[in-house]
Amino acid sequence: MSFVIRAATASDLQHLYEMAKRTGGGFTNLPPDRKALGTKLGRSAAAFDRTEEAVGDDLFVFVLENTETGEVRGTCQIFSAVGLKWPFYSYRIGALTQHSEELGRTFRADILNLSTDLEGASEVGGLFLHPGERAGGLGLLIARSRYLFMRAHRSRFADRTLAELRGVIDEAGGSPFWDGVAGRFFGMNFQDADEFNAKFGNQFIADLMPKHPVYIAMLSDHARSVIGVPHPSGRAAMRMLEEEGFAWENYIDIFDGGPTMTVRTDQIHSIREAKDAQVIAISDELGEHRRGEKRLLATGKLAGFRTAYGWTEPSGDGIAIDRQSARALGVEPGQSVTHVARW
Repeated sequence: MSFVIRAATASDLQHLYEMAKRTGGGFTNLPPDRKALGTKLGRSAAAFDRTEEAVGDDLFVFVLENTETGEVRGTCQIFSAVGLKWPFYSYRIGALTQHSEELGRTFRADILNLSTDLEGASEVGGLFLHPGERAGGLGLLIARSRYLFMRAHRSRFADRTLAELRGVIDEAGGSPFWDGVAGRFFGMNFQDADEFNAKFGNQFIADLMPKHPVYIAMLSDHARSVIGVPHPSGRAAMRMLEEEGFAWENYIDIFDGGPTMTVRTDQIHSIREAKDAQVIAISDELGEHRRGEKRLLATGKLAGFRTAYGWTEPSGDGIAIDRQSARALGVEPGQSVTHVARW
């Protein structure tokens, strides 16, 4: 069975909608709303069509396709720069230390500060893999394809990249963090706020969110306990981000308190370690239980970009690849591919 990552098109709307209904809430980049998803696909098409080699307000949407059946089984997104259209808000966890001579004691208070520090950074997000395909390294294929696309179009992305992980959501679909902080000021529950943000952006946060610091000690135990904690389904994603070089630097999502991970773009493992090579041969002798090394392969630009797993071996001044991956990528001898080791 062969899978390929490719640019999403308008014909993928129904596939994306079906996947969005499976996310379980708190998944802002993949809302279960046809109009919002259609808008995303339109914006993505414009981004793939834009040829200027500079950072812009681009959104790129990709899908994971089973090349044998044509079914779409996963998706991911890249934002070239956040905060260009409206402010990009995070909470930054800071501290205030005070000393009392009379008591002879020093007090340290942890504080949530509303911040736009991460404006201008690129963002990877919107990753979803169909539950029936969560094996065989397909999650890694989707995640790492984004970095290979960024490498292939480096001038269109910022020097810093972030990833927001979904925070803890309870069984009723609510957020303990939202209930303990922002929900007190907005008069709306988490589900409504999350849906509104997914459809219309978070400018309403700028309009209504109080700008003064929030003392963490004043929050409920439940709200405090989920600060910087990823949703259970996101722990594997957090580990993958850490493998790529992302780190948590005390930024959290303003809605659910989930961790926001950051990294210098050029230090992303898949970008730093990837190499370009000419395809010298396409071999039927490469593959599982045969010979060769299984690696991530990528080729093409913009809407023609594709990524897949493939079996490779050195060949002269380039590499040989297996026939199945060559077919999935649309690659022939003489063309160039980007390749990086599979973890």
